[in-house]
Amino acid sequence: MKTIDNAVLAFYEEGGEYHRLRTGIGLIEFERTKEILLENLPTPPAVIYDIGGAYGEYAWWLASLGYEMHLFDLSETNIKMSKTLAEEYPGCSLAASEVCDARNVPRADNSADAVLLMGPLYHITDRTERSKAVKECHRLLKSGGLLCSAALTPYAVLLDKLTVYSPEGRSYLESPDFMSMVERELKDGCHINPNKEVYAGLGSSHLHTAKALKAELRAGGFSDTVVHGVMGGAWLANDIDELWKNEKSRNVLMHTVRLLDTHEEIIGLSGHLLAVSKKR
Repeated sequence: MKTIDNAVLAFYEEGGEYHRLRTGIGLIEFERTKEILLENLPTPPAVIYDIGGAYGEYAWWLASLGYEMHLFDLSETNIKMSKTLAEEYPGCSLAASEVCDARNVPRADNSADAVLLMGPLYHITDRTERSKAVKECHRLLKSGGLLCSAALTPYAVLLDKLTVYSPEGRSYLESPDFMSMVERELKDGCHINPNKEVYAGLGSSHLHTAKALKAELRAGGFSDTVVHGVMGGAWLANDIDELWKNEKSRNVLMHTVRLLDTHEEIIGLSGHLLAVSKKR
């Protein structure tokens, strides 16, 4: 697919997204994103399109709350896996679960109350093509409709690898190729890692600062954008899975995330951003 790294598509087709939000930093991402969505979404039974929604963790959860959920994803594997979540939400169903590209969604103009765009803005590396995805959301939304867009920050890879060593026991920071990649993403947001040749994390992607994310959304016809730092600095905590098991430590982690949520001076510390915008 044009402008999307083959390694990224392969990751999803191999089922790599399965349960990602149920362990490690995914626990914080999922919990805080749900909080932000509930604070902003219209009341059920509003129509919501989850575009690039993987296998439907958010779609099924929102369907259980009474929303009419339409799940779209580029990966056929993700769409097939979405059926497995039905067992966790008895009595619920998705209005649709379809394979499609975020730049061409088979729905009518002005047909959604809200759109979730949780992956395409970092997986689509070309700005012109990302613009098409944003404008497609604008087309689909009703006047005043809500767009919730996820992005990754240019600082995430470097911050993570400051404390993580490669399988060979070396710091990633010792690798000239890795540092060259990091320097490029800090400069212009381009994370160039074709087929994950430099390290085994992200394939080639685009990384946004909060300012750049707002600018792309504004150019696509959206206003009143608020950018949230979904994970604050809590994602850097050691052994999140163990901390999450204890209610007190889990609450402390989430409290720190909320405290830093929209502080412009430190929002880049969060590896993950969520922008909430309205259709002009």
